[in-house]
Order: sequence, then structure tokens, then C-alpha cells
Amino acid sequence: MTKLPTSAATKPRTAPKPARVATAPAVDQVDASYLESLLGYNARRAALAVIEVFLQRMVVFELRPVDFSVLSLIAHNPGITSRQLCTTLGVLPPNLVGIINTMERRELVTRRPHPHDGRAVGLHLTAKGRKLMSDAERTAADLEAQVATSLSAAEAKTLISLLKKVYQTQQDGAARAPRRVSANHR
Repeated sequence: MTKLPTSAATKPRTAPKPARVATAPAVDQVDASYLESLLGYNARRAALAVIEVFLQRMVVFELRPVDFSVLSLIAHNPGITSRQLCTTLGVLPPNLVGIINTMERRELVTRRPHPHDGRAVGLHLTAKGRKLMSDAERTAADLEAQVATSLSAAEAKTLISLLKKVYQTQQDGAARAPRRVSANHR
């Protein structure tokens, strides 16, 4: 058997040796101090903790946070208009229409003519809606107490007051400009 000369094209290739990379130091303890100094970060983390429990508890009522908020406002303000709901919750009218239509189909809400404005319609809970909200608000109060166990009553009251101050100040400034908040973010 004759041995053919090997050329560079027929020589078996070897993989190039990997370049030496300086190893980065390992992070043993994460420094989140900057994030934890931010109001938005802390508010969001707290909201996520509460909302997770809220969603679990409200599944039996088939209520999302925005549904609960709308029904609670109607429960405590019989005859409230859609415009008033939109303003109070920062929800766009087209999003609220779908929510109200769903609640009407579930026989939780009824529409009645407004007593002073012939063009407006007042929203009212049905007997079924009142029962559902009574149970749902009791459940919400229980879960609020559960998630606030590390706070004293005075601390919880102060926290709510401070959070309201933040979002009401933001709303007051945004009142001059139209808000574009989707119901999905509520």
C-alpha cells in the first residue's frame, strides 16, 4: 500500500485551545441595598406579596383585583357612574365597559337610570352581588391581616397613609394629562 503525502487540507484538524479567561469573583451575598432604597421597588415587592395571596383567595369568587375594586366601589357607592369608577380607579372607559358587561352577565351588577342626569346610568349591586362582595370583602380583610402580621396597627395605618400620599400626589400631577392605564395592570 502506498502512502500518500499529507497536505494541510487533509490533515486532521485539532480544536483550538480555549483562551484563558480570568475568572470573575463569585457572589456569596447579593447586595440589593440600592434597590431596597427605592420606593418603587419596595412598593412593588410588597404589592406582589399581597396580590399573590389575594389572587389565591379570590379565585373562589372569580374576581381579579380590578373586579374586586369595581364591585367594592359599587357596593359602597350605590348609583356610582362608569365615569366616576374610571376616574377613581384610573381605568380607561373601554376597559371598564368589558368589566361591567361581565359583571352584568354574572348577575352581580345592574344598571339604573341616574336620578339627576338623564344621560348617565348608575351602577348597583344585585342581591347576588351584595352577597358575593360581603364574603369577598371579609376574605380581603382576613388576608390583609395575615400579610400585615409583622406590622403593628399603627404601622399598618401609617404605611397605608404614606402609600396613599404617594399615589394621590401622582394622580394630582397626572390629572392635567390623560392617563393610559390598562385594566390588566390593576
